[in-house]
Parts: sequence; structure tokens; C-alpha cells
Amino acid sequence: MSLATFLELVEFKAKTASVFPFFIGLCYSWYKYQSIHISYVLIYFIAMFIFNMAVDILDNYNDYHHATDVHDYKEKTNIIGRENIPLPLVFRLMVGMIIVSAVLGIGLSVVVGWPLLIMGIYCYLVGIFYSSGPRPLSSLPLGEFFSGFTMGFMISLICVYLNTYESFQWTFETVGGIILISLPNTLWIANLMLANNICDLEEDEKNERYTLVHYLGKARSIKLFVLFNVVALLSIVASVVLELAPIWVLASLLIVPIIIKQIRLFLKEQKKQTTFICAIRILALGAFAQVVSFLIGII
Repeated sequence: MSLATFLELVEFKAKTASVFPFFIGLCYSWYKYQSIHISYVLIYFIAMFIFNMAVDILDNYNDYHHATDVHDYKEKTNIIGRENIPLPLVFRLMVGMIIVSAVLGIGLSVVVGWPLLIMGIYCYLVGIFYSSGPRPLSSLPLGEFFSGFTMGFMISLICVYLNTYESFQWTFETVGGIILISLPNTLWIANLMLANNICDLEEDEKNERYTLVHYLGKARSIKLFVLFNVVALLSIVASVVLELAPIWVLASLLIVPIIIKQIRLFLKEQKKQTTFICAIRILALGAFAQVVSFLIGII
């Protein structure tokens, strides 16, 4: 397997979805609690990144198996069939990554306590059943929620917990603050799947995948896509007003014109090959701007 094929198999270009929530959690830990355990979060980052790659391999693996014979998805669309990757190799790679990440996570939970183990189990269950089982989460109208909540919020929550585990309190104020600070990523990640499902509506229905877009219809789904972007930007302002983030974070709103441009491009047409990338750009630019402005505010 070539490096390019491997990177496509693990969907490396989409790793923004897990990397930036991690850095938001790191920034928030330092700004709000002045506490960072660099060795713990480094181990967590490695485990998280490996598991995220394993989940994307699992997603491609299951999509390959679940595809019907109605059209040529297996042969021309799915990376496994298109590049003729041996299925045993894909399976061993996937299982190996899951085991390595699980060992790292369990080791961390021994040090920082059982809450990490509970949160980790939840994330692993969502990751595995996202594309597995008779009714995968990704094929249900719950996919946007689970992808956004798990990657946008849970990754940040775990990061904050690791940095403050000695004094972390499970109160509404503590968890609510993390929810708000991670809300932009939560909504942008949910929008990533929403945009994907909008573009793939016909193909998903042929493969008997009835996503949120199937039930809402394309028109309402597109409106929801726009609404999520608006709320994401408003939550950035709210985090500063509530003193959960430095005032410099407002500088991230300088990218609003770029986000509006990407939204308008997506509104014109919804095609996987041409405009799905608009959702990726919004996530990447929005999350990057939030992290960089947060770091500047801290410094």
C-alpha cells in the first residue's frame, strides 16, 4: 500500500475534526485553570489520533461491505475497492490501531481516574458503532449529533479533565463552560457530516442509508447547515462575553467573510466533488482561527 493510499484510507485530510477540539481544550485548560499536564495530554493526543484513523478505516471497511449492487460504489468510489487493497490487511491495520489506542487510554485512566475510562468507553462505542452493526449511527438521523458531540465536545472535555483531574468538578458551571467553548467545533463537525449527507443523498438512499437529510429534505437540511454556522460564530462571541475566553478570540471573527463565501458556494450546488470541500474549509479555517486567537490572548 502506498503512502498516498494509506492517507486516503485513514482520511488524513479530515483530521482537523479531532485535532482542533484537542487544542481548544488545551487552551481552555491553561486560560481558565492555569493547569496543563503535558505528558498526559501528549499520550492522549497520540491515542486519540490513532483511534480516529482506525475509525475512518472502519468506516471505509464497512461502507465497502454494506454497499449494494445497485451501482459501482465498491469498484469506483470506495478506496478499498478502487485501489484493490486486500481486506485482511485493512482489517489487521484497523484492529491493531484500536488495540494500541485502547492500551494507551486504559493506562492513562489508571493514573487520572475512572471518569476518563467512562468517557473513553463512550467514545470508543460511538466510533465503532458509527459505521458498524445492522443500523450504523452514520446511517441514522442521529449521525450529525454523535459526530459533532463526540468529536467536538468530548475531545475537548477529556483534554480539560486530563489537565485538571486533581481538582475537576462535575458541575453545571464546569461542564457548561466546556460545552460553550467547544460549541463552534461541535457544530462545524456536525455540519461536515450534514454537508456530506446532503451531497450523498441519492447515493445513500440507494445503499439504504436514511440519514437526517432523508427525513428533513435537502431544502431544510441546507437551512440547518447555515443555522449551525451562525450559532457557531455567535458562541465565539458568547465565550468572550462570559469570560471563558480572552477578548482576542473575537479576532477569529475576521474570517466571517470567508465563511460567508463558502456558505454561498455550497448554497449554489451541493456536489461531493466540488462543494463538499466548503464545509471542510469552514471547519478548518474557523477552528484554526479560534485556536490561534486563543493562543494570542493567552500569551
